[in-house]
Amino acid sequence: MRMKEGKLVLIGAGMVGSATLNAILAQSVVSEIVVIDANEDKALGEVLDALHTTSFAYSTNTTIRVGSYADCADASIIVMTAGPSIQAGDNDRRVLAEKNIAVMDAVMTEITRYTRSAILIVVTNPVDLVTYFAQTKYNYPADKIFGTGTLLDTARMRQLIAAQCNVDSKNVHGYLLGEHGESAFIPWSMVNVAGIPVDELPRAFGLSAALDKEKILADTKAAGLRVLKLKGFTSSGIAQSVARLVRAIVLNERCVLPVSCVLQGEYDLEQVAMSVPCVIGANGRERILEVSLLPEEQDQLAACCESLQKMLLQLGL
Repeated sequence: MRMKEGKLVLIGAGMVGSATLNAILAQSVVSEIVVIDANEDKALGEVLDALHTTSFAYSTNTTIRVGSYADCADASIIVMTAGPSIQAGDNDRRVLAEKNIAVMDAVMTEITRYTRSAILIVVTNPVDLVTYFAQTKYNYPADKIFGTGTLLDTARMRQLIAAQCNVDSKNVHGYLLGEHGESAFIPWSMVNVAGIPVDELPRAFGLSAALDKEKILADTKAAGLRVLKLKGFTSSGIAQSVARLVRAIVLNERCVLPVSCVLQGEYDLEQVAMSVPCVIGANGRERILEVSLLPEEQDQLAACCESLQKMLLQLGL
């Protein structure tokens, strides 16, 4: 079946799914959103709530409705948010991984009944493990499936650096790479503010001291957990990250974003999914960019790979 341009299927109507629905609507770039959830009443409630806003800030040209997996047949984009989220005080990622891989297995069984052509954005955590499972078990086209990975982590890092320099965070360039988790790292050789290398920021912006790189990394990693403890869940940041990816795809921006994808020899790594800079456009993950890393940064990326592969082994994947 031919894909319907601008049709997006959103799987999961929980806290993240609801926020994602509204974030995508606010972009006004898709023509149709179909919401799927095991709890059809919840899905309908979210759809009705979203519909009631379309005469205000959102585009009235976007159709929003409850649907089924059959709607994947002509969808151009599928966003997967279903599955339980980590709870405050729960640090056992293996248990969460086992639960959400089972959820992803059921979802992929349904999706692949209808399509292997739609671009599939994985949000469900642990996103690297879930993305790897979905791509490899179901042999989904590697350029059509990727996870949100460290995209939100990167935004958090940029915001922290921007606050110290008192500039717009859009002028901060650089990435958090590797695992969306504890082993993630910042390749500082790539970080700059408007082209000014990180070690020259004190001179350029009149800072009293150099950036505390270890603290910025620690605060970036802790940001999600802090929101979780204060709010009870995280939703807004990840929803905006998904909306950013959707916009890049629909408008064929060919922008460079860090997303979790299955590596097949890039950076001399394979049999793992983790975040590296990728070109995102109308065809999905159009290119993995092998950026130049310092030897110690390459070692950090390899350490992320080893950490994730260890978890995959424990999960029997």
